[in-house]
Amino acid sequence: MEVPQKNLALDLVRVTEAAALACARWLGRGDKNEADRAAVDAMRLCFNSLDIDGTVMIGEGEKDDAPMLYNGEKLGRADGGPAVDIAVDPLEGTSLLAYGRPNAISVVGVAPKGTMLDPGPSFYMQKLVVPSAAKNVVDIEAPVAHNLKYIAKALDKDVDDLVVFVLDKPRHKKLISDIREAGARIQLHSDGDITGSLMAIDPRSEVDVMMGTGGTPEGVLSAIAIRIMGGEMFCKFDPQRQDEKNLIAEAGMDIRRVYTVGDMVSSDDLFFAATGISGGTFLKGVKYTGHGAETSSLVMRGKTGTIRYVEAIHDWESLMKFSAVQYD
Repeated sequence: MEVPQKNLALDLVRVTEAAALACARWLGRGDKNEADRAAVDAMRLCFNSLDIDGTVMIGEGEKDDAPMLYNGEKLGRADGGPAVDIAVDPLEGTSLLAYGRPNAISVVGVAPKGTMLDPGPSFYMQKLVVPSAAKNVVDIEAPVAHNLKYIAKALDKDVDDLVVFVLDKPRHKKLISDIREAGARIQLHSDGDITGSLMAIDPRSEVDVMMGTGGTPEGVLSAIAIRIMGGEMFCKFDPQRQDEKNLIAEAGMDIRRVYTVGDMVSSDDLFFAATGISGGTFLKGVKYTGHGAETSSLVMRGKTGTIRYVEAIHDWESLMKFSAVQYD
């Protein structure tokens, strides 16, 4: 019997739990910046307790005076630990949390160094995310009705059984019209790009597919979970402004290319964790009690394909002892 290797995902869930516990205090208080600051500070503190030599590949932009985990930042104690690329979103859905709406989450993904796509100057990409059963029947360049027809067939459903996750943005006016015309149902969300991708591949979710244009960094982070769970994401750079389009061209990146999860992250030695913050249809939110708090998380490991749903009870005394962010 082979000796089990260390499962870094079980360390990462402590990181997302800490971020969620720290920023959930800002639920509905209307302050996106302070909520994000709390999540970032907690996540950084917990990351730097881990025995990894980590570099943030998917973070929150270049280093400046803002409270962010920036691209290129080094994380971990780096004392002989594995060299890894890190993708983070300490608070995905800042507006969701600030205005008391569901499905804000804290997310982390880790891959071996050099295996994660650098999105460069691309901020937006068109995405089509489907579960494993439908990954060989879709084409991101095909009409919406065509894809929905074959997704339904692959999932042994009728088209009007399908639920499509779409961000409720002006750029999706035609997409929404096409989905309705095809006969499928729609979940419209104001924010939550990563959440939508996860819901499309999670067998517990009522969502069958995610369609539309969202963030490129969020796409890379989502690809880690999608690869582990056996789903697929097809995507293309979709610049929303001329300056973004110019920068992509200057970087030699082809906006016509169709990327898959294998292009976004090229290893199976992956780790992923997400913790609910504001609750909703995907993960339950942070619940503060008189004695502590409760969290709900999703944890995955690529090598084994193991997926865990973790319900944790945190002791209040321990949380307070470490400023509510560093704990065991």
